[in-house]
Amino acid sequence: MRRFLLMLIAIAMSTMAHASQFENLLQVLNDPAGKHVIVVSHRGDWRGAPENSLPAIEHCIDMGVDMVEIDLQKTLDGHLVLMHDFDVNRTSNGQGRVCDLTLEQIKSLRLKNGMGRVTTVQIPTIEEVFALTRGKILINIDKGYDYFPQVYALAREMGMLDQIVIKSGHRLDKVQRENADVLAHTIYMPVVNLNSDEAGVIIDEWLAVKPLAIECCFSQCGERELALMKKIQASGSKVWVNTLWPSLCAGHDDDVAVFGHNTRDSWQWVLDAGASLVQTDRPALLINYLRQQGRH
Repeated sequence: MRRFLLMLIAIAMSTMAHASQFENLLQVLNDPAGKHVIVVSHRGDWRGAPENSLPAIEHCIDMGVDMVEIDLQKTLDGHLVLMHDFDVNRTSNGQGRVCDLTLEQIKSLRLKNGMGRVTTVQIPTIEEVFALTRGKILINIDKGYDYFPQVYALAREMGMLDQIVIKSGHRLDKVQRENADVLAHTIYMPVVNLNSDEAGVIIDEWLAVKPLAIECCFSQCGERELALMKKIQASGSKVWVNTLWPSLCAGHDDDVAVFGHNTRDSWQWVLDAGASLVQTDRPALLINYLRQQGRH
């Protein structure tokens, strides 16, 4: 009996610690002038577990990642599951498009790890992901514009609207026309290609409705692109930059930091450009770098 009580106390203390950490995270997310950087892990910790899987997300929670990026596809019978590709061929031991498979068929498959080896891990549903992450970590819905109403309804039902960041690269008028309710009641983040001739106009459209953040992608970065990021910052919105590969951040990517041993021209460059949300494939190393600077 005493052992059982001690276990319950330990669980309660862990839950309280997670709640406190998450409250602090929400404060950081909603503070446009704060110095702390939000680390976003791409498809979960896909180096330590299959991408877009529950273990990959659990690893992120354990290592102190702030937000996990996930991708959604819909099954033949209407369930949302985590999958980056339209089909299951690359990441599982199955074949076929997700939209042609039932949830039962999806659940019979097993995910592959980063080495292409089949594991015992199943493809999770969005409900399973929300149950795992509630009150623990922010969630960024990447591939999922067509499913916004379904994600919004579930997040509202589970009391997680402050935890979900939904995004797309569509213009403001399209999102307002097709998903006005979602836009009004969730954290919505537009994605803008800063190298586009219309980037300035698109950013001005979005700044008029004061988004929490704007995701900035750029294969080249000169004075114009840097000025646009500074403008976003000055407006009170945050700047999100992806350091996943060179074409997303003008070559200031994770590999420069890790393989090139050059954080100055990778993560530090991105921070100096104004990023306060950074999506990475090297979350543990980036967190360590930021903590050395007192920014995480």
